[in-house]
Amino acid sequence: MRPGPRNLITDVAGLRVGNADDPWLKSGVTVLTADAPFTAAVHVMGGAPGTRETDLLAPDRLVGGVDAIFLAGGSAFGLDAGGGVMTGLRAAGRGFAVGAVRVPIVPGAILFDLLNGGDKDWTESPYPALGRLAFEAAGPDFALGSAGAGAGAMTARWKGGLGSASAVLENGATVAALVAVNALGSVTAPSGQFWAAPWELGDEFGGLGLGAPFAPDNEPAPQKRMGEATTLAVVATDVALDKAALTRMATAAHDGLARAIVPSHTPFDGDLVFAVSTAARPASEGDLWRLGHAAACCLARATARAVWEARPASGDLQPCRRDA
Repeated sequence: MRPGPRNLITDVAGLRVGNADDPWLKSGVTVLTADAPFTAAVHVMGGAPGTRETDLLAPDRLVGGVDAIFLAGGSAFGLDAGGGVMTGLRAAGRGFAVGAVRVPIVPGAILFDLLNGGDKDWTESPYPALGRLAFEAAGPDFALGSAGAGAGAMTARWKGGLGSASAVLENGATVAALVAVNALGSVTAPSGQFWAAPWELGDEFGGLGLGAPFAPDNEPAPQKRMGEATTLAVVATDVALDKAALTRMATAAHDGLARAIVPSHTPFDGDLVFAVSTAARPASEGDLWRLGHAAACCLARATARAVWEARPASGDLQPCRRDA
């Protein structure tokens, strides 16, 4: 397993990502899209999720493809970002055809960043505009760390952020992850080293080596205000998988969060994972277990990268791990 050329989710050919954020608001939106609809599924393990259109992703639902997925700050206000993404898609002539009308299909999820020191005293929600800007900015390269949905993210100890990682498997298939880390738990051991260190490729999050062994007496206690949490992720592959197989891939990918964030999937986090396929490669026997394992590894790496790439800004309530 080796990283793709960008070590980003856009190493899955055809996928594009865009960010939009406001430094005063300390919040933003990240959009994953492609030139054509792609298959998607979702699995939720956190106790406090905030979602839009996720019921449509179940294997027995009508629509087989989606036009974009968004991740947003702003708690429930951030769900408005989906409308902005729809506006951009509609202008581009995209959407599920219903007679002469096209309806863009845009599932998404939000994280809570309303108490992070940013100016939230708006009279009109900023998220529709941020959603459209993020969609229009979508391309193969995008910023990590304090950008998009990770612009105002926090964790138990360090400033959170947006992360991504990819892997090319021995059979040539590509798997990748995108994550906005805003967790109640900690991404580092008491030593300051990342819990995800065993899965690091190269020095993508500092090359700091393994942290102190995990033991019950060094498990971090919740340090954030309750509700100030949630990690949102997308894992992707170019292998052709249907919604049932993608649901299983998303479920397996949650192992990556558990490896990288301690504790994870708490009652106060809205942790969820979307899984998407561009179907560029035919599936072969044994792919599903390989893809699930690779997705979990990529998501652990992307989670650590999100925190490693965070940058300091005026008004921050937490330090950046890279500066420690």
